Amino acid sequence: MMGEQSVMQEELFYGFSLERHVPADHLLRAIDRFVDLSGVRQHLAPYYSPIGRPSIDPELLIRMLIVGYCFGIRSERRLCEEVHLNLAYRWFCRLGLEGDVPDHSTFSKTRHGRFRDADLLRELFETVVRRCMREGLVGGEGFAVDASMIVADAHRQRGIETAEDLDPKAKRAVVEYLATLDDAAFGAATPVEPKFISPVDPAARWTASWGGPAVYAYCTNYLIDVEHAIIVDVEASTAVRQAEVTAAKTMIERTHDEFGLWPERLIADTGYGSAEMLNWLVHERGIEPHIPVFDKSKRKDGTFSREDFAYDHASDTYRCPGGKLLQHYRRPFSTPRSGVGKDNTLRYRASKHDCDACALKPRCCPKAPARKVTRSIYEGARDMARDIAKTDAYQTSRYQRKKVEMLFAHLKRILRLDRLRLRGPCGARDEFHLAAIAQNLRKLAKICTQGTVIPAT
Repeated sequence: MMGEQSVMQEELFYGFSLERHVPADHLLRAIDRFVDLSGVRQHLAPYYSPIGRPSIDPELLIRMLIVGYCFGIRSERRLCEEVHLNLAYRWFCRLGLEGDVPDHSTFSKTRHGRFRDADLLRELFETVVRRCMREGLVGGEGFAVDASMIVADAHRQRGIETAEDLDPKAKRAVVEYLATLDDAAFGAATPVEPKFISPVDPAARWTASWGGPAVYAYCTNYLIDVEHAIIVDVEASTAVRQAEVTAAKTMIERTHDEFGLWPERLIADTGYGSAEMLNWLVHERGIEPHIPVFDKSKRKDGTFSREDFAYDHASDTYRCPGGKLLQHYRRPFSTPRSGVGKDNTLRYRASKHDCDACALKPRCCPKAPARKVTRSIYEGARDMARDIAKTDAYQTSRYQRKKVEMLFAHLKRILRLDRLRLRGPCGARDEFHLAAIAQNLRKLAKICTQGTVIPAT
């Protein structure tokens, strides 16, 4: 028999447990165990007045932001609506059934004010990393680094050609851009001027490096521990390769200073395989570079390349395929004593007499009287990277490098951070930190056992 709902008078009193209505296997239950916000109020205390009307609880705002970035809800207006309606979100935010959800405008005022002045999001990110270390998810032996381009909140068809056309008093993002002109991760990363500058977010780089149409973009840089793909540091930079290399150095040094982590090897792609970067890793930091060497010495015209010449370290000479020696000589524009040119290279030249009598000259230097070979002053570090590339450990590192690429895929497809909502370097930095916090918390919830459920109070 078909049932029919009977109309009943509402009860005057009823009991409702929010704790019972949140599923035991809900993601937020697992995440809540690892969220430690006990130091938030103390960290923000200097930025609040001791008198006046009490503000919105900063812990509530942080919990709401964690919910938003864990579930790909980056619009503050929509986030407030979802927290108002979703019982699990209310449970995680400690709101109960009757707690008021703050207005969406509160996020903008607090984020651009006290949170940013106190660098709270960076502090929270480091707190989560330390929790990952206590749970045994960070081995500290192998790190991987990479960068991914994130489209900025700027219209790609609107731009100006020079920075002189900007109004420094117009918007917050313009002021932040002017403040980062000497920053190695932004304005000072490269002397090459961009073709266009966005009037609303001038720090965003006009680039087409991803193979599609040119857009304004930033880069999020991840340094991860390859054991469980935990993000141990994150840095925002402009979308050029030089800035990404600088960000990698910054993250490696900061990770050592903050967490005492010093990896035995660093895994990266060819973009990090410049001679200067490899020398910094090998000789200044003592880190094995599991990185392909960036080398353009390979010739495409069929003549001998530099790899066909054998270098002897003891005599500081090259020996050509014909058995003749190439000796180091000083160029006119090199420094008087070292013989090192402005491009940090040494040049070795064969004797013209030897080359004229050599039967291999058509395959070696058909258009020059004698063969010349250049060698970087950092070639020792490059040779070490080449030797590492021949080992089995290097092949394992190639597979481990994919873990950082998978994090970027998760960032864009699951967390929906394929386009920024905040403008300026500080806005990009805030979003990248929140996303990294969300990814580490989700990793903690996935790997670690749930244990006893902590009820909301």
